[in-house]
Amino acid sequence: MSPSPSYTEVDVAILGGGTAGMAAYRAAAAHTDRILLIEGGAFGTTCARVGCMPSKLLIAAAEAAHTAEHAGRFGIQTTVAVDGRRVMERVRRERDRFVGFVLDSINSFPDVHRRRGYATFLDDHTLQVGEETIRARAIVIATGSRPKILPMYRSITPWLPEEQPDAAARRAAGVLVSDDIFDWEDLPASLAVFGPGVIGLELGQALFRLGVRVRVFGVGGFLGPLADPEVRADAIAAFSAELPIQTDARQLRVSRDHRGVVVRWIEDGAEQEEHFELMLAATGRTPNVDRLGLHHTSLTLDARGVPLYDRRTLQCGTSAIFLAGDANADVPLLHEAADEGKIAGDNAGSWPNVRRGARRSPMAVMFTDPQIAVIGAPRTALADPIVGRVSFVDQGRSRVMLQNSGRLHVYADRLTGRLLGAEMVGPRAEHLAHLLAWAHQSGMTIPEMLAMPFYHPVVEEGLRTALRDAAAQLGAG
Repeated sequence: MSPSPSYTEVDVAILGGGTAGMAAYRAAAAHTDRILLIEGGAFGTTCARVGCMPSKLLIAAAEAAHTAEHAGRFGIQTTVAVDGRRVMERVRRERDRFVGFVLDSINSFPDVHRRRGYATFLDDHTLQVGEETIRARAIVIATGSRPKILPMYRSITPWLPEEQPDAAARRAAGVLVSDDIFDWEDLPASLAVFGPGVIGLELGQALFRLGVRVRVFGVGGFLGPLADPEVRADAIAAFSAELPIQTDARQLRVSRDHRGVVVRWIEDGAEQEEHFELMLAATGRTPNVDRLGLHHTSLTLDARGVPLYDRRTLQCGTSAIFLAGDANADVPLLHEAADEGKIAGDNAGSWPNVRRGARRSPMAVMFTDPQIAVIGAPRTALADPIVGRVSFVDQGRSRVMLQNSGRLHVYADRLTGRLLGAEMVGPRAEHLAHLLAWAHQSGMTIPEMLAMPFYHPVVEEGLRTALRDAAAQLGAG
């Protein structure tokens, strides 16, 4: 019997048209022309639509307002008025421009290589997309992730836990996720932010600087990706000096009344209560793998329902299924998603020949003020490293710019002197992070890094101070 018109056979099927999916498509296309890119939602990538780019547009506006408002510290008098509608109009306009670039890339792929619809597995090699059955020699899962709303916040929401409310329903309930912010037409009067991680702290500080009454709540004393207790303590002190933040709010409770969202917590032994127009649940993201019908496959799943995989090959077990980007819940960063998509697409295209792909040194940056960066291995992953320290409080260039807060710790191997990692909160961390990541990936030692040129006066001299501290300890050892 011949296949029906709704049956298609390909060499590679890619689920998801985001950063990882597009990278996988390009890599697989180098091996075969029998390829399908399947997307059920909107094309445009998380980064362009609701992540990196619109958040940085909001942060840029906040930085402009903050700089003007505090120009008096330099003897310059200014008057600042934030026009929330104009701020958000620019965010949306430029966001749409970035999304347009992504759509141009997607539209450059041949029509025959694209399918719209949500895919579910029938077995390790078979997918159902609407009325079409697709048989693939290899499959790449690159379905991304979505914001997560923890159960404690659902007590004030009108939907059931298994439902996925749209933006209008979330707004009506007063509980937002980060995806909602970039479609605002104006700024709210007040916002409670739950989660002092990358998303919560970046957006919370930006909105605070744009005139929104903001308070950030966390539990356990954590802040962003920082693991080093000294660096984290400096970071908490720096942010608390500007922004109302409780990194370890006790007995945190959330409810609603006629005025909006009510947050109650215990602080210094006394119950505190504050009302907000809206709340933002910035408590992480969930991989979009729960609706793929993975129970029909041979894959082994972890407690979150994510397939177990090899992060060097992106292969799930010994199957012809590969897992890339935010869907694997490993490192939800654009450059990592692009690298993973390339590795997964290359291996899917060359299946059954699977090779390990080259992975870059870990690097994470938070675009707060002061900025936060973690490079290589975090402090908690290292047994007994040399720790080179510097505070930016008295660092020359930092004081010149009135950005003299925070600290940098570099970690080195006691025997070889090789750089193992670094954690930092302070000025220009996005640039120092690149220097440190390049040195880490190159396998440089502390003496080799100190042999590199340092100009004066620059923030990088602070890095040199930390390296000298580490070198002195290596020499003593």
